[in-house]
Amino acid sequence: MGGAASLALPWAAGPHPVGCADVMVGRTRQGLFFRLFYPCQPREGAERPLWIPRYEYCGGLADFVNRSRRWCAPLLSFAFGACRVPVSWNGPFKPGSTRYPLIIFSHGLGAFRTVYSAVCAELASRGLVVAALEHRDHSASATYFCPAEAGEAAAAAEALREEWIPYRRVPPGQKEFHFRNKQDSIDLTKVAVMGHSFGGITAVLATVKEPRFRCAVALDAWMFPLDNALYPEVSKPVLFINTEKFQTPESVAKMKRLSSRNSQTKIITILGSVHQSQTDFTFLTGKFVNRIFSTRGSLDPYKCLDINSRAALAFLQRHLNLNEEFDQWDHLLEGIGDSVAAEAPLCRSSL
Repeated sequence: MGGAASLALPWAAGPHPVGCADVMVGRTRQGLFFRLFYPCQPREGAERPLWIPRYEYCGGLADFVNRSRRWCAPLLSFAFGACRVPVSWNGPFKPGSTRYPLIIFSHGLGAFRTVYSAVCAELASRGLVVAALEHRDHSASATYFCPAEAGEAAAAAEALREEWIPYRRVPPGQKEFHFRNKQDSIDLTKVAVMGHSFGGITAVLATVKEPRFRCAVALDAWMFPLDNALYPEVSKPVLFINTEKFQTPESVAKMKRLSSRNSQTKIITILGSVHQSQTDFTFLTGKFVNRIFSTRGSLDPYKCLDINSRAALAFLQRHLNLNEEFDQWDHLLEGIGDSVAAEAPLCRSSL
């Protein structure tokens, strides 16, 4: 696809309209910040939120790809600044006949809470609530919190003052494994967890730290930060959905080690995809920006989104006991279908 049609996020295909809202819990760095995607009631003329909420994220993305903020941040703002997410901003929540499952989504290095809006909205349109976290451990390209002020006189200033947390590279002289292994601690308590890249391995580790997570979906997980000592502790089923152009033999070996210990853990690969194919960038970049971010493989982005979301839904139905028809996509979990394969073709790549 090309032209304007390729520079917009897709509308979610499920039966529920999708709403979203930003939630900040706690007035310290240790608090939570996330975008919530949920089934909502239809609303005429609903506002659609900006995909990049603040210009500061453009500067953070420039830092992450090691480009000069002077030219890269304005370029990113020009390319993405007007893009809106096709959901209802703060739309009225749609009560369900049963309670909605909750999925916690953990972003990859250098991302932030809106970068996976397409897959999060797709899951919400199928009757799930998705909380897309924005981490405050310097793994996001940028994020912020609004610290509490002392005294009533500062009440008005509280809503205005923000403290920003930039992306942090591995300091010189420190080994990357030990630096990354300490980041991204999650202490959330609902149902299932999902993530991409660094967030993918975070999702796997979250099943160890929080027993109430019943399974994990890891999109092109960067397995490097997984300490060998933690393998015996990962007992919950994991769905690894890999792209064709990212994984290394070492990373796949770690996945296979987990699958050998749990027959419900699955490994599949989406053919013709690259690491950024599982992010919104694949829908929003033309040829010029694609040279910076390498966001597109040969597979149509819409087809890639379908495989990601349908495989995830089939897996979640199986392990969360959902009363839906997502089992119609069970074949994807075995690597059966167009543009999908079992296990993982190998390609050495940098993060």
